[in-house]
Amino acid sequence: MALIWVVFLLSAGSSLALGNKQALTVSQRCMEDTDTFLWEINQDKPKEYAVLMYDSFGKMGSNVKGGNVNQPGLLQQCRSAHGPTFSGQYCQVFLRQGTAQYFIGICVPDSCGEEDVQTLVVFGRLQYGQMSLIPPLPPILVNDSTQEMIMTHCLSNTINPDASDITCLFVCSVMVAIPLAATLFMALIKRQQSREVSPAAECSCLNTGLNLYGTVRTNGSSCVDTNSNPSEENGSTSPNPLCFPRRFLYRCLQVFSLQTTSQGVLSMSSSFRGGGYSSLNGIRVLSLLWIICGHTTQFPVINNLDNYKNWKTTVESSPLYVLSMSGPVFLAVDTFLLLGGLLSARSLLGSIDRADNKLSLSLVAIYIFKRIKRIQPLHLFIVCLTIGLISLVQWGPYWFPLIDTLMDCKTYWWANLLLISNLLPVHEICIPWTWYLSLDFQCYTTTPLLVFFYRLNRAVFACVAGGLLLMTTLTSVVITALLQLPVFHPSTLTSQNYVLFYYVKPYTRYGPFLIGILTGVYLTKKTDQLLKKKWQATLGWFCCLSVMAAVTGLAYVLRETPPYPSVPHALYQGLHRPMWALAVTWIIVACEEGYGGFVNTLLSLDIWVPISNISFACYLIHPVFVILYMGLQETPIHYTDIYFMYMFLGHVALTLVVSYVLTVLIEKPYLLLKWGSK
Repeated sequence: MALIWVVFLLSAGSSLALGNKQALTVSQRCMEDTDTFLWEINQDKPKEYAVLMYDSFGKMGSNVKGGNVNQPGLLQQCRSAHGPTFSGQYCQVFLRQGTAQYFIGICVPDSCGEEDVQTLVVFGRLQYGQMSLIPPLPPILVNDSTQEMIMTHCLSNTINPDASDITCLFVCSVMVAIPLAATLFMALIKRQQSREVSPAAECSCLNTGLNLYGTVRTNGSSCVDTNSNPSEENGSTSPNPLCFPRRFLYRCLQVFSLQTTSQGVLSMSSSFRGGGYSSLNGIRVLSLLWIICGHTTQFPVINNLDNYKNWKTTVESSPLYVLSMSGPVFLAVDTFLLLGGLLSARSLLGSIDRADNKLSLSLVAIYIFKRIKRIQPLHLFIVCLTIGLISLVQWGPYWFPLIDTLMDCKTYWWANLLLISNLLPVHEICIPWTWYLSLDFQCYTTTPLLVFFYRLNRAVFACVAGGLLLMTTLTSVVITALLQLPVFHPSTLTSQNYVLFYYVKPYTRYGPFLIGILTGVYLTKKTDQLLKKKWQATLGWFCCLSVMAAVTGLAYVLRETPPYPSVPHALYQGLHRPMWALAVTWIIVACEEGYGGFVNTLLSLDIWVPISNISFACYLIHPVFVILYMGLQETPIHYTDIYFMYMFLGHVALTLVVSYVLTVLIEKPYLLLKWGSK
């Protein structure tokens, strides 16, 4: 995402050299208020508001060579200053000086617009005595004393949500209110049923204890089935038009109530139907924690660190930082793709078995619809929630330009609705981390085709699967070679083409999902053990660990990206993700066939099950907390291992709590909702 910050600044417009001598055009009131402020700070005993405004200007700190170039100043202090006819307004001036790009926070009268501020800066009117309030970095630190202004940006002192913001907040409120209302309604019904009532009252369609299938809980009393027409007892066959709508309404209320949705979420029993696959819970949760750790590091290093260069040097030199943001880029995502492919194949094959071994178009349509019903309610809720938060929160100086470049939802929201956001340029993606949902769904839709070939002819299936794996690998190789893409984190942060053409695209990321489909087909249809002797298991574990070590270590060997097509870099880019997926596949197969040892014991711990049940919500909500924390910062963050560890643990704790709430309120009701009469 850092590349978006860089691209935005570079494309913001032509830069202007400070000290321009052309005609000064500033609004009269802005000029008068600015002159009042500048006159006041040059007095022997300036007034309090002028001192506060002056003190709010950003000043150069130490460790400029280590990356501490931004000078944010004090936003809240600026806003607290109130002059005779104006208040303080916090603005940012984005500058380029040699190879350094940075911003300086300034405090100007709120009567000045952004164009006024830009003019005042360019013409050098903000002076304290003979000294500029926006001084350049010393040439000894940047080897260039000329400042060029890229742009200015002023942070509003008020919150002004527009119609789309209000709509999103309303949608979120409704989606939360429905299950809460259903919970209250079901509690009232249960309370009413606990009282002694007449048999006739017990048998009414709305007030009886209907379960999801429309039958009646008699509570110890005799009662007719609500699926029969009550009028038939009187010899009449006329229908009762109120019975079915009320029964359907009751079923919906029951599904949306917390009494139903909270069941089993925190259970430590296996979350997979039919048992087995217990190691998948551990793999999923550990991969999730890896992603949260990476995002906890990635978001602040974009522009919040005051020692970015020191951090970069540290993480580039040690593979220990692969768990945060170093080496191969987010291999945990490939693990998720592998699990997605495995479970999609298992789910479809199970549906085929329950449909008398028939793969029909209607079954495929239901299979796809269930997937949409599984991911879209919570996905769209997070989109609306994020848009609403953006409009309600008064962000700090480090939020801009993320608000315009990373959250372009009002223009491209439809891509999230259609699950094609990863096909857009990355700076146009609404809620950037949701690209994975689009990629996963696109891969998910290929499972029926591959299962069709598997059932048609095993040789054809092998050719199709092998051809797809070869194509996605070669595509990655060719793109990396032609565009000279990096293969090492954090070098990928400064490569625009890496994200645009490689990282989020299905034609380069399909390999692990395909391997997952093959694994799912094998585990579902196998009739015999793959591993029969201990030496086979020992050899397999040796190869698995060797592949994982090679995938991680080679990224450090290839961390420098040459300015020409590199065969080693291209081959590594094309192969490292499928190889990682194969290594994780071995772990799953070995655990399933009884050769997992202590690894299987670790991955099958009961503690992973409840976290796995809420993992989808965890993935979607954790970046919101990271962004909130980063966006509200008024001063830069100083990277230390212990600080980031505490920040990671804090994000995890908050994520787990809120994810449970989102799972039972938003995700699970739609997952349980059945549209048919049964």
